[in-house]
Amino acid sequence: MKGTLTMLLAVVLLVQFATAQAPATTIMGFSDEGSRTQEALEDKFDSYIQAKNLDDWMKYMSARPHHVGSPYDKKVVDFMAEKFRSWGFDVTIEKFDVLFPTPKLRLLEMIAPDRYKASLQEPPVAGDTSSSMLEEALPPYNCFSIDGDVTADLVFVNYGIPADYEELEKRGIDVKGKIVIAKYQGSWRGIKPKVAAEKGAIGCIIYSDPKDDGYYQGDVYPEGAFKNEYGVQRGAVMDLPLFPGDPLTPGYGATDDAKRLEIDESPALTKIPVLPISYHDAEPLLRALEGPVAPASWRGALPITYHIGPGPAKVHLKLEFNWERRPAYDVIAKLKGSTFPDEWVIRGNHHDAWVHGANDPISGMVTVMEEARAVGELAKTGWRPKRTIVYCGWGAEEPGLIGSTEWVETHAEELKQKAVAYINTDGTGRGFLFAGGSHTLEQFFDQITRDVKDPQKGVSVFERRNALSMVSGGGKMSHYKLSALGSGSDYSPFFQHLGVASFNMGFGGESSGGEYHTMYDSYEHYTRFKDPGFQYGAALVKVAGRTTLRLADAEVLPFEFNKFAGTLSTYIDEVTKLADQMRSQTEKENELIKDGYYDLAADPTETFVVPEAKDEVPYLNFAPLQNGLHHVMQQAKAYSTSKAVKMSQDKRETLNQLLKDIERALTRDEGLPRRPWFIHHIYAPGFYTGYGVKTLPGVREAIEQRDFKEAQEQIDILGKVLDGFAEKIRWATKIIGD
Repeated sequence: MKGTLTMLLAVVLLVQFATAQAPATTIMGFSDEGSRTQEALEDKFDSYIQAKNLDDWMKYMSARPHHVGSPYDKKVVDFMAEKFRSWGFDVTIEKFDVLFPTPKLRLLEMIAPDRYKASLQEPPVAGDTSSSMLEEALPPYNCFSIDGDVTADLVFVNYGIPADYEELEKRGIDVKGKIVIAKYQGSWRGIKPKVAAEKGAIGCIIYSDPKDDGYYQGDVYPEGAFKNEYGVQRGAVMDLPLFPGDPLTPGYGATDDAKRLEIDESPALTKIPVLPISYHDAEPLLRALEGPVAPASWRGALPITYHIGPGPAKVHLKLEFNWERRPAYDVIAKLKGSTFPDEWVIRGNHHDAWVHGANDPISGMVTVMEEARAVGELAKTGWRPKRTIVYCGWGAEEPGLIGSTEWVETHAEELKQKAVAYINTDGTGRGFLFAGGSHTLEQFFDQITRDVKDPQKGVSVFERRNALSMVSGGGKMSHYKLSALGSGSDYSPFFQHLGVASFNMGFGGESSGGEYHTMYDSYEHYTRFKDPGFQYGAALVKVAGRTTLRLADAEVLPFEFNKFAGTLSTYIDEVTKLADQMRSQTEKENELIKDGYYDLAADPTETFVVPEAKDEVPYLNFAPLQNGLHHVMQQAKAYSTSKAVKMSQDKRETLNQLLKDIERALTRDEGLPRRPWFIHHIYAPGFYTGYGVKTLPGVREAIEQRDFKEAQEQIDILGKVLDGFAEKIRWATKIIGD
């Protein structure tokens, strides 16, 4: 009995000891011992984070307008570089000379039936000294609009996306030879002049309707966060879905010795002049329109009846620009890895702004800086990351992701050899964690969202986001689901041009407003309405910091393929159903047209044009996709990260080299049809959405454009891509098993 009790006591003590030694959760990519070490490191990292730093740095960096090539832009660059150096990083500043047109002449006037000259200015507001710096600020304009001097009748086109022109065509309204006026939102702004030009318009005006981000949503600035009647959204309108970056050096870096296109040779510029205006300036133009009343879904919140036109409002639009090259500065700060110095984990955010840019981009840039400072403090204790960490402050993002794109294009071969992952932030605020990225890292990121607390609610940021999903009809989340990445920020050249696994993340949902790209995106606005006290900025440092640190120190790179396979299955199901739905809809519409019963008029006083019958939708052979998916699922099921961490060091290094490059197996050097810069075949910005993602883009867009020959070609190509990806996973599993 005594011996039995002794044995039981020994077992109990052994269990207690093991429990005390084991981490609460084994971190993906780490052994149990490695997880304990990593948890202790992250606790220390958290202890260094100071929200006041974010506040102080934003106050300095957004104090004056700092657009590309401005004097204060260089001051911001030098300020960041000095900070990174003081924290122990090896810092370089890389300069690219890029095309950056600025306004020389802006004129918009209505000449009939009444006369009105648009003010095209954002006046100062009480309580915000930043809004008075008009002489230093770029006035409201759309960068990469061409010069133009046009006069024509005006047509209201809602958001100016392809579906809106279909509505116009049903009503027999043609914009050929007209100037269109479109609302912001609904798509990326550059799509609006692109589609308008394709439809024959000779000019484009874009305005922000108060229903979207003005008084309809809440009190306007300075009383509230939303856009006042004079606020104007600046922004680039280059053909970003064609390629981002310097329009004169497509696909290669804008270095001193680079061969440049002539300005009129660049395919990225608009084909018609385009100008943004406030809803103060838009109201007289819209009020003067006659013609059909706009559909209910088109109507905004101005105190008018929204008519479509054309006319009798006739407008004169005249634009001239200074077509000059300006310096774009990238701040690159490296902390060399102790074990794998030639494997890079890259973390970035841009620093340039249209005006002050407190929210966009400084709120995100200061989180990068605080993360780097805390990492520097860790390094002072004797710790070094296994892999090299590279912190980047990108220049010239606002005109078209230029600074990051030129750096990626210049260093493409080196990045293909060294880049493990890229982690991006941009503007951030208060509320819920939103993140997109490579679904091969979804399970890895899910763990991080459960380890960081929401600063106001005290639950994990996963639980907070899960609550949002449930109350908004999305249902309970089994895990944190990354959204698919389209475009609109600096991850695009890494992810879609090189195939580097990437993230984009930030907080939001409780920090809405109307300051985006206006004069009023100021420190005063941000600290009142976006993230008072920078609590969520500090939380983003913890989320992004863990992402950086875990990727830098993982024993086995934490890629996982079951979540990717499940997401891929959803995408394939969507494109299959898309073809079926188009076939069914086409058959119904053609039958109605044939029988003479086609009537789209909700209002009997309106006249509609009977459309022409469409070609039938053929049955596409989706077998290559289905077979490719099957192969990916088979291999994903066989792969095990937990087994991989138990291998010998040599085998882990071999496996990590394969995993580092595995996202690139989803790319093809030939790229997508008519836009070879985009080589990722799972994710791309839509040709007619701009920022918005198109998954399986080659297949999906061919079906949407009714190019069924190309759709079948892209199905066959994508099937081979998936087979190749499955083979890479098979090799990874073989390394573990050998």
